[in-house]
Amino acid sequence: MDEQNTFETAPRTEEMENRLAKLQKIKDEGRDPFGHRFTRTHQHRAIIENFAALENQEVTIAGRLMTIRGHGKATFANLSDRSGELQIYAKIDQIGEESYQRFNDLDLGDLIGVTGTVFRTHRGQITVQVQKWELLTKALRPLPEKWHGLKDVDTRYRQRYLDLISNQEVRETFLKRTRIISTIRRFLDEKGFLEVETPVLSVIAGGGHARPFNTHHNTLDLDLSLRIALELYHKRLIVGGMERVYEIGKCFRNEGISTKHNPEFTMIELYQAYGDMTDMMDLVENLIAQTAQEVLGTTKITYQETTIDLTPPWSRLSMTEAIKQEAGIDWIKEATTDEAAIAIAERLGLNTKDLKTKGQVLDEVFSVFVEPKLIQPTFIVDYPIEVSPLAKRKPDQPELTDRFELFIYGREMANAFTELNDPLDQRERFIAQAREKAKGNEEAMVWDEDFLVALEQGMPPTGGMGIGIDRLVMLLTDSPSIRDVIFFPLMRPKE
Repeated sequence: MDEQNTFETAPRTEEMENRLAKLQKIKDEGRDPFGHRFTRTHQHRAIIENFAALENQEVTIAGRLMTIRGHGKATFANLSDRSGELQIYAKIDQIGEESYQRFNDLDLGDLIGVTGTVFRTHRGQITVQVQKWELLTKALRPLPEKWHGLKDVDTRYRQRYLDLISNQEVRETFLKRTRIISTIRRFLDEKGFLEVETPVLSVIAGGGHARPFNTHHNTLDLDLSLRIALELYHKRLIVGGMERVYEIGKCFRNEGISTKHNPEFTMIELYQAYGDMTDMMDLVENLIAQTAQEVLGTTKITYQETTIDLTPPWSRLSMTEAIKQEAGIDWIKEATTDEAAIAIAERLGLNTKDLKTKGQVLDEVFSVFVEPKLIQPTFIVDYPIEVSPLAKRKPDQPELTDRFELFIYGREMANAFTELNDPLDQRERFIAQAREKAKGNEEAMVWDEDFLVALEQGMPPTGGMGIGIDRLVMLLTDSPSIRDVIFFPLMRPKE
């Protein structure tokens, strides 16, 4: 068998064969089809935005050829860089016959550098008149669907480079993602938080309710898990006196894929010593509002044709108040026992197979009947202890915790609580979680004895919070799916 044929290769089209022939011609002429370093003076958007100062001035630009329209002895083309597209104009009497012929022999997708003069056409379009140009990279494959943009969703996610080439709005989304993250960093840095890095690989995947991805370290002969959350390492740092810490990093959960979930996702977690849940509420309100203002220029945004006002302060409701408003159930009066709560769930048509306590039922009723209706920013507080194993109890209602979740457009955006710093209570919570895991609950929290030892050293009262970066980017870029804001989302292989 031919060794070369044992590898899969992408098929060549007739157009690609034509481009390969052009490539060989360029080489035969002694020119380099895959050029060298090229120094630009401006990106395209800067020329458009500063036209008054740059008119009739010489600039040097570079980018990908998106359109080309020859008109005898003059040719218009559109060149695309990260900032957008700009028209260029080549004339045979300006650059010479040989250079002009080579210019018209370019293919869409080729990368070129241009030096020329800025002017405005009779139709009012800002343009650079080419004085000289050079080929920087010969593209061997054609652009998708010419200049009409890449529409096929599957291809857009699998071959994001084509999506970025073809769709300026996609590039804008990811540029905004970068600005959102840098704004968050600056906001927290200015408030005295320290950015930290904690392990991605761990013997114990703790700090959250989720099924982890598991792997094995050969040298140590050690089974490890990819982290599902950042929490427990951060609390160790609080014990160690770091006082204010945050981390923006990847987490991994071996669970379903949807428009709101990707197995690999980005979170920010932050912890503030001598604070509590109310400090986290104030912080996240201001963080998201300031980020929207800086990136979008407003705190009143439109998401999926719905107006959302991010201006603080935001609504604050207990879970039981929210259920009473949206489902008409007076939880405190009706759900007096576990059995009564389960009866309510059955009356509402919920699957009660895995519901054992009224706290679990409360969480399920809320998720089904309330959560999708929370469109404007809303803090939901007073979560039951059964679903909050790391949060501090409410002093006057020990079956509930000082915890909130933030919802916007029916989606959880942040999860926070006054952290449990009582090591004896935390040990009892881990015991309860261990019982759940023994019953087959794969998402029950894993026992972490080293974390308990850290708590026994003494952790100050602390407020902590996690925010899903991907969901926040979705909100601020009006993106309907989490895959639209992740460069390379996980996809099932085609073959």
